Amino acid sequence: MKKILITGGCGFIGAEIVKQLYEDKEFEVTVYDAMIEQIHGNNWRTSYLYKSIENKCDFIKGDVRDYSLLQKAIIGKDIIIHLAAETGTGQSMYRINQYNEVNIMGTSNILQAISSLGEKNNVKKVILASSRAVYGEGKYECPKCGVIYPSSRIKQKMLAGDFTMYCNVCGAKAKAVETSEDSKIQPNSLYAFTKFAQETMLQTMCPSLGIEYTIFRFQNVYGVGQSLKNPYTGILSIFSSLLLENRDINIFEDGKETRDFINVKDVAAGVVKSIFCDESNSQIINLGSGKSTSVLEIARYLKKAYKSNSKLNITGDFRIGDIANNIADVTKSEKLLGFRCCISLEEGLKDFCRWVEEEEKDTSGYEKSLTEMESTGMFVRKNK
Repeated sequence: MKKILITGGCGFIGAEIVKQLYEDKEFEVTVYDAMIEQIHGNNWRTSYLYKSIENKCDFIKGDVRDYSLLQKAIIGKDIIIHLAAETGTGQSMYRINQYNEVNIMGTSNILQAISSLGEKNNVKKVILASSRAVYGEGKYECPKCGVIYPSSRIKQKMLAGDFTMYCNVCGAKAKAVETSEDSKIQPNSLYAFTKFAQETMLQTMCPSLGIEYTIFRFQNVYGVGQSLKNPYTGILSIFSSLLLENRDINIFEDGKETRDFINVKDVAAGVVKSIFCDESNSQIINLGSGKSTSVLEIARYLKKAYKSNSKLNITGDFRIGDIANNIADVTKSEKLLGFRCCISLEEGLKDFCRWVEEEEKDTSGYEKSLTEMESTGMFVRKNK
């Protein structure tokens, strides 16, 4: 029986991985999680995610910055699935130390702990949850220059209502294409930088420690269990809570910005596949649907599903560091893992909406989060 440690295992993605491993019965799972209030609320023991994994694993309440406790948790484990991280892109731009300490030093602590065990180390593989954020804007096609990797959009153009991507070389309008794993890395947020730092640490240290690694670049993960309390991540959760209160929705930019949405059950299935898949060793793999959907399409679907009276206001407001479009090239995940999404966006949204309607919503932090970002210059209200 494989002994697996999942850092951040009581988070949105981690909890689903725990459930899938529990059903397999071939694994002994330990979850290590700090149970932060931003995700789990004031009383983490009553949170949906904690209750969903209770009695399905051993549980350690701990922070990845706590080296001593983390080291004890790693002893005797065969596989580490490292999910623990601060995840808000906008928030990362002003909570700089927090993101560096958790994401970079937390990963460093894992590698240090493995190294310290020497011959007593049982860890054979580390699986890392990275992010498509490392690509920045990602891959585009210019009608004149071919494949390009454009820089972040210019604030002054966005203030004028122009959210188009342009070629850095000739200035022509560029079209988003599928971003593959060999695309240029150009983080445009501190969060993205910390994820790339995590990747680089594993690529550097795992071979010297004699262990394997697999790095997944998750796209926009959604689904049942996504925090309804965290105002910094997850537009589906944010929109849903507001729509059910019949509050108007602020659609940033022109609403045409796109994302590659993948259901959390599919993401968890991909991670679980990699545990015994030697072909995934030493690989960086996109996990996404390979399809793009606009934010406005998502908002319209959710409004209809909830029969909400909310207005969908396309305001032109924007966040510094947000990308324009995202479509993942999923060829590698199909080839190495035999991975394909089993849950369509329509099916996944239906399940998500049914779940949301039964859960306690909390929109109290949403406007506060925008004000907080605005005060640091990371959120711009166009008409203010």
